[in-house]
Amino acid sequence: MIHNRRKSSRKTKTCMSAKVTRRGLFVTLTATVAAMGMASAVQAAECENPDELTFAMVPTEETVAELQLYKPVTDRLAKETGKKIQFFMPTSYASVVEGLLSKFVDVAVLGPYSYVIASSKDPSVEVFATYAKRPGHMQEEGPGYKAALVTKKSSKFKDIKSLKGTTLGLVDPGSTSGNLFPRVVFSKNVGGDLDKYFGKVVYTGSHELSTVAVDKGKVDAAFVATHRFDNVVNKGEVKLDDFNILWMSPAIPQDPFVYRGTLCQDLKDKIKATFLGLSASNPGEKKFLDNVKSNKFVGMSSKDYDVIRDLKKAKDARKKK
Repeated sequence: MIHNRRKSSRKTKTCMSAKVTRRGLFVTLTATVAAMGMASAVQAAECENPDELTFAMVPTEETVAELQLYKPVTDRLAKETGKKIQFFMPTSYASVVEGLLSKFVDVAVLGPYSYVIASSKDPSVEVFATYAKRPGHMQEEGPGYKAALVTKKSSKFKDIKSLKGTTLGLVDPGSTSGNLFPRVVFSKNVGGDLDKYFGKVVYTGSHELSTVAVDKGKVDAAFVATHRFDNVVNKGEVKLDDFNILWMSPAIPQDPFVYRGTLCQDLKDKIKATFLGLSASNPGEKKFLDNVKSNKFVGMSSKDYDVIRDLKKAKDARKKK
């Protein structure tokens, strides 16, 4: 009998232990779910919803002209988001990147290379859209463009070989077509180092200034973005027939429109909707789309710029050698 009681006691303890274990598991799961809910709530509470948004773009033309050009967009952005929009006038590609990283700038237009630099420093910088360009003089239709090496037709520089020892114009250290592609992709045509092949390499500050510098003979050759070159031709500042095109790059994804990922999701959705919703049926928006030679905006994601990341890695690796 004693033996049976002990056996019964062990069974009771085992059952009680199983109940305790199940109860503990239930409590643990409940606590975990609650913690996850609290974490989500905290995360949602930590997103940013500022009273005003600061919009900036890498320098391309005269800043005042850009301000007027983007007014229909900033007006629509204000209406969609219910926020006051401030326009930041940058002096360089780097100043826009620093503005994003310091949370001074909320929405920006970057060059593909400057976007990759910004996102490598802060992954919360998110790309959401870009232009779908119309075909132009050098520009092809779609959300891409190319880097072109140009010289003046009246000069003696008719091919790449003739440029050895001359003055080359690049755009900006943060420029994709005006620095990254020339140094990584084109450089294979001249032995791998632009600074050794050319007598002098200078930064002009913009694609427009590079184009004009070639036209005026201030540099012997320059790398420019196809759509930016077209802009200068369309404004009547240079003539297409006055230029040689000595080299063109593979396709590059168009300039990314980005926002800070720490903004609240509903606000990011409204910002994205602003650009994707730009329509030629609105006179002001049509003028903007006409000015940027685009039919519409298209959605973009980080992976669309992996080709630029690969080139950046190659450039960084070359620097270390």
